[in-house]
Amino acid sequence: MYIKQVIIEGFKSYREQVATDPFSPKVNCVVGANGSGKTNFFHAIRFVLSDLYQNLRSEDRVALLHEGAGHQVATAFVEILFDNSDNRIPVDKEEVHLRRTINQKKDEYFLDGKHITKTEVMNLLESAGFSRSNPYYVVQQGKIASLTLMKDSERLDLLKEIGGTRVYEERRRESLKIMQETGNKRKQIIQVVQYLDERLRELDEEKEELRKYQQLDKQRKSLEYTIYDKELHDARQKLAEIEEARTKVSETSTKMYNSVLDAHEKSKDLDKTMKDLTKELNALSKEKEAAETRRTEAIKKQTELELDVKDLEEKMSGNTRAREDAARQLQILQNEIQDSMNELEEINPLYENQVIQEKEITKGIMEREKQLSILYQKQGRATQFSSKAARDKWLQKEIKDLNVVLTSNLDQEKKLEDEIHRLNSELREQDVYIESRKTEIANLESLISESREGFNYQRSQRDKLQDERNLLSMGRRVFLVTSIKGAIQEVRRGLNSVRRICREYKISGVFGPIIELLDCDERFFTAVEVTAGNSLFHVVVENDDISTQIIKHLNSLKGGRVTFIPLNRVKAPRITYPQSSDVIPLLKKLKFSPNYTAAFAQVFARTVICRDLDVATRVARNDGLDCITLEGDQVSKKGGMTGGFYDHRRSKLKFMNIIMQNTKSINTKEEELEKIDQKITELVTEQQKIDAKRTHDKSELEQLKQDIANANKQKKLVSRALENKEKSLADVRTQIDQLRASMAMKEAEMGTELIDHLTPEERVLLSRLNPEITDLKEKLITCKTDRIETETRKSELETNLTTNLKRRKQELEAIISSAETDNLNGDVEIKRQELYDAKLLVEDATEQLKRVSESIDDRTKQLRKIKDEKTKLKNLEDNYERTLQDEAKELEQLLSKRNVFLAKQEEFSRKIRELGPLSSDAFETYKRRNIKELNKMLHRCVEQLQQFSHVNKKALDQYVNFTEQREELQKRQAELEAGDEKIRELISVLDQRKDESIERTFKGVARHFREVFSELVQGGHGHLVMMKKKDGDQGDDDDDGDGPREADLEVRVEKYIGVKVKVSFTGQGETQSMKQLSGGQKTVVALTLIFAIQRCDPAPFYLFDEIDAALDPQYRTAVGNMIRRLADMASTQFITTTFRPELVKVSDKIYGVTHKNRVSRVNVVSKEGALDFIEHDQSHNAD
Repeated sequence: MYIKQVIIEGFKSYREQVATDPFSPKVNCVVGANGSGKTNFFHAIRFVLSDLYQNLRSEDRVALLHEGAGHQVATAFVEILFDNSDNRIPVDKEEVHLRRTINQKKDEYFLDGKHITKTEVMNLLESAGFSRSNPYYVVQQGKIASLTLMKDSERLDLLKEIGGTRVYEERRRESLKIMQETGNKRKQIIQVVQYLDERLRELDEEKEELRKYQQLDKQRKSLEYTIYDKELHDARQKLAEIEEARTKVSETSTKMYNSVLDAHEKSKDLDKTMKDLTKELNALSKEKEAAETRRTEAIKKQTELELDVKDLEEKMSGNTRAREDAARQLQILQNEIQDSMNELEEINPLYENQVIQEKEITKGIMEREKQLSILYQKQGRATQFSSKAARDKWLQKEIKDLNVVLTSNLDQEKKLEDEIHRLNSELREQDVYIESRKTEIANLESLISESREGFNYQRSQRDKLQDERNLLSMGRRVFLVTSIKGAIQEVRRGLNSVRRICREYKISGVFGPIIELLDCDERFFTAVEVTAGNSLFHVVVENDDISTQIIKHLNSLKGGRVTFIPLNRVKAPRITYPQSSDVIPLLKKLKFSPNYTAAFAQVFARTVICRDLDVATRVARNDGLDCITLEGDQVSKKGGMTGGFYDHRRSKLKFMNIIMQNTKSINTKEEELEKIDQKITELVTEQQKIDAKRTHDKSELEQLKQDIANANKQKKLVSRALENKEKSLADVRTQIDQLRASMAMKEAEMGTELIDHLTPEERVLLSRLNPEITDLKEKLITCKTDRIETETRKSELETNLTTNLKRRKQELEAIISSAETDNLNGDVEIKRQELYDAKLLVEDATEQLKRVSESIDDRTKQLRKIKDEKTKLKNLEDNYERTLQDEAKELEQLLSKRNVFLAKQEEFSRKIRELGPLSSDAFETYKRRNIKELNKMLHRCVEQLQQFSHVNKKALDQYVNFTEQREELQKRQAELEAGDEKIRELISVLDQRKDESIERTFKGVARHFREVFSELVQGGHGHLVMMKKKDGDQGDDDDDGDGPREADLEVRVEKYIGVKVKVSFTGQGETQSMKQLSGGQKTVVALTLIFAIQRCDPAPFYLFDEIDAALDPQYRTAVGNMIRRLADMASTQFITTTFRPELVKVSDKIYGVTHKNRVSRVNVVSKEGALDFIEHDQSHNAD
């Protein structure tokens, strides 16, 4: 074990944390200038390991904190890291961290980061080899000098300390203290015994007079006793008479009290009944309000439905009238349409003929005008053109232009033909589309009709199920009311809270109260209820964890109190039942699940059912079981009996049985209700689907009709466009014919000669064309006028048909074929059914309201009757109160008399007790005398006793008491003397052991002193001499007058008076004492003594602070070599500080302490650097 590392922070000059490099396990040297912090470094180690800094006050702790530049540190610590590979410290670790931390308020130790006490630290270090009696493993500055100045007696004290004689001295002092206390007690005992002897002599003289006095006193006591006894007898007789009178009054009062108590109990029952009736009345009032609300809502709904039915019927009748009017109007309109159609059929051929005729006339006019124009042009060709070639060229150009126009007209003709073909196709498509929509309309109307029938069927099924549901709901409500009336008084808030907690927090393993888990024959109900009592409501749970969890929730919710029976905790008791036909174990008559056997055995196993009370008494006494009869009378195994009337009408088990039966019925009804509700929901869903589909179909029907109307409009537009296209095509074809004719004439003219006159045929043609053109124009005007008149009439007819007649026909047909009437019929049927249901609801609500009102009237009558009975009971109580007051006055008077006689009785009893013990003849001697004679005799006796007033009444008692005290004190004195002798023997043993320890320590130290001195001083020798006490010896010359002490036990004459040092540094001549040595020689001797002590009591490491300061070079070398040798041979660690090179040379690791800005630091330095520093420091000091 050795110090591996030291960490310092905030301690003295070490402000910042300083962690040294690992120390060598052998020799380490610390160098540094004066004031650099070497001594503080040693103090830091001693701060943790030694007693130097113990019991520090606040100012002492502050003084150890660093005070440099800047803020003062608030806390400081020193931590030492030990290498514990040899397990010298009893900690199972190879490295041990020991830290001490201080601040202004705290001083703490830590071992491997864990807080420990100072005592634990010291014990740990002592177990590792650091002896408190030998603190020389740390040698600080000045210790050597103090050793050189020691006297012989101080050296002896040092050896005593090393030898551990402090323990013997402490025990010797304790023994002397005890012996002194014992001596003081002995002196006190002797003094008390002497006093007692004197008092006993005095009391012996007083005993004769005391005997005469005692005889008279005995007579006085006998007389007084007889008088007191007679007075006491009279007082007791009077008290008996008073007690008899009080008993009579009490009996009368008890009878009245019992009657009032019965009246009070009856009043409480009436209050309870009244409270129940009030609750029922409140519940019925709420039910009445609810029934009235339901009835009001039902009447309101009935009224609304009646109005709806009336509106629908009026709407249906209005629709019927509208359809009839529409049918009549449609017939008239169809006739009018037929007339218009007939007229239009007549006008269309005429119009077409007129149009054809107009076209032919226009074509003839155009042809003739063209021919006329050509002839005029031909007639003027000669004047227009100079030659034939010029004319032909112009003709060719005209033909080319005409050909271009002809080509354009031909293209336009082609386009018009394509457009007409497309319009015809579109017309056909519209016809097909209209026909398909009409087919879809027919299908949708069929589907709507089917949907209406299905909807009506589903509605009828729903109504049937709704009626069935209402019947089941009424039955369930009746069962619920029956259950609640029976169980309302037995419901416990705690049980309800438990159920709610289990439901909300999803807690499983809760099986329910005992009352819900058992079943039995009804004739055992009373026995079970009386046996179990409140245990019927104890809740059975699987384990105690569940009950703990529920209790926590009950406390947080303030949900009442519940007792739990955890199945994992309870055990069924083993009971031996008597074999008799008159005795039946109650547990065997109960039906319950085998899983709950332990819980039921806990409650019922110790109870048996007996035929009668006689059998129950015998079984309870002989078999130690609790017994009960079927009537509920109990006999406890401890001897107690309980019985009387038990109201079977209020049986908890009976109520629970009713509740369970009704619960089953309710569950059955609820299951049926749930199934019916599910069917109703399915039917309503199906109705909604059918209704939605019907609405969708209606929407599609309307859309289809709209599509047909749009298609007809589109068809008309297409037809009108087709007519226009056909007209345009005819015009284009006419132009084409004209262009072809003009081109043909121009082509024919090109081959003729250019002449300036016409041919005869042409002139005839020219003269004929003008009249024909004039005639044709007149015909055209006539024809156009006719055609316009016909067209106008045709347009009027078509417009009337299209915009008025046909549209009106469609409207009338829509009115006639409208499905609204059918829908209205369905709606009316629905509303009528709803109205019927509403009437049933009104009747049901009215009936319920009537029933509730009757119940309220019945409860009100009962309440009035109960109030009348309570008034009578109150009058009875008032009468009792008045009678009670009178009796109280009478009792008060009796009590006053009783108290007087009781006081007398107590007084005479006290006086008799005060007389003390009497002789046997004192009770009968004066018994037959009367009180007057007794008083006279007592007076004479008292006068005689006055003559002995000076007599010590307690002489005999004191004599006996003092004798006993003297014997006790003499016994105690003997015990103290024996103890004193034992203490003297112990002191003698301690002195002997102390001398042996001193001799043993001296021998060890003296031997090592000779060895070490011979090693340090070559050729020299030295030894220690023990100075013993002799008669007349005054000590050696070093004693400075310190003489021997007195030879008694308190101040023992020491056997040894000092330790003298005799040395010779040359090995020749006489030895010298310490006073004869030089300063350096004294230092060598002091170091020798230190090394000898260390060898005698070795430590794992040593701290030397400048031990070589006063040595010559040769001795420094010797000290260094010795340290080196000890480190190598004994595996001992040395940490030294020095200003000399000798210790540096033998060191394994050297540390330099520097000081800058009032802060010290420790760093590893080389041996050469340390030697250079020492050399420089020595030369600087020499200068």
